[in-house]
Order: sequence, then C-alpha cells, then structure tokens
Amino acid sequence: MKKSIFTVAAAVGLLAVTTSFSSTDIVEVPSKACTEVSVKETKAKTYPVRYGLISLNGTKILSGSGYDLGGFVAKNTATGDEYFTSQYNYRALPQYSEEDLPEGTYEFSGIQGQGGWVGYGTVIATISDENIDDDGYITIYIPVTWEE
Repeated sequence: MKKSIFTVAAAVGLLAVTTSFSSTDIVEVPSKACTEVSVKETKAKTYPVRYGLISLNGTKILSGSGYDLGGFVAKNTATGDEYFTSQYNYRALPQYSEEDLPEGTYEFSGIQGQGGWVGYGTVIATISDENIDDDGYITIYIPVTWEE
C-alpha cells in the first residue's frame, strides 16, 4: 500500500509539474548583447603632387611647354591605384595630379603625347610629410629618356 501511495503521489507531482508549463509560456533567456564597435572610416592623409621634367642634359624643368607630353601618371605600388594629371593643356608645365595622392610609395611616369617624339622614364618615390617642398607640394621630376 505504501508503494502504491508513493507511486500515485509521484505521478500526481509529475503531472502537476508538466502541466504547469504550457506552450504559450514565454521563457526569456537573457541574451548577451553583442555590441559592434563602429570603426570610423579614417581617411588617409593626402598630398598635392606637382610634376616637372628633367631634360636630357639633367636640367630640372618646372615651367614652359614644347614637349610632346600626354600628361603624367602615378601608380601606387601597394594597391595598384592609378592617379593622372588634369586633362587640360598637356604640354604646359608644371602639371598637377587631378586629385591629391594618399601617403605611400608610387611609380611615377610621363605619358607620351600624340606626336611620339619624346620618351619619358619612371621614378619611384614616397609620398609623405617629409617630401613636401616650400610651395606646399610634393614635386616629382620625370626624366626625358629620348627625344627626336
């Protein structure tokens, strides 16, 4: 008899526990709020670049015209991004980058003009605070390698 009373009591207790929770009960589990730290997009420091030429005899040329020049290009050696000079008066010097260049190492070169009678070399230079000249530019001189 004790065994049957214990069994009935256990069954009633189990039934009471299982029926006390219904499927409509909402059980809230404390969530761990995952807060993302917003990283502000930091804009890289940029620098204005001015271009000139070095003649065949080694003279630096920063003004004038007369060369068969299609402009200048700067290619970032790390990213491959290219930056060109403005699209006006190709033959006149100095020329300026269409947009300021981000800090980094670049391969600078001249673009041959339509006549094809002057060739230009390449210069590797770093764009940084240390290379700003007294006029506030980073001046890059591209060598003339041949001319007809």
